Amino acid sequence: MALFDLLGRSWTLGIIWQLSQGNLTFRQLQEQCESVSPTVLNKRLKELKECALVDHDGKGYLLTDLGQELFALLSPFGAWSQKWSRTVTEKIEDGK
Repeated sequence: MALFDLLGRSWTLGIIWQLSQGNLTFRQLQEQCESVSPTVLNKRLKELKECALVDHDGKGYLLTDLGQELFALLSPFGAWSQKWSRTVTEKIEDGK
C-alpha cells in the first residue's frame, strides 16, 4: 500500500515518466512537467530519493535501477491509457 500511496501523489508518476527518458536537471524536469510548482517538484524528488527510486548524479536526476524496474512495470499503462482515452472520447461523441 505504501507504493500506491507514493504513486498516487501529485506529479510522482509524471516525474518517473519524464526521468525514464534520461537524466534531467531540476529546471529541465520542471519544464517537462509544465504546471508543477518548484515546491511540489522538490518534495516529490526528495520522497522518490528516500524511496530509492530516483537519485542525483551531480549532473541531474535519474531513475535508479529500482526506478527503472518500476517504470518497466508501469510502461504498459501508457498504451492502455491511450486506448481507454479513445474509447471514452468515442463514447462521448456517439452520445451527442
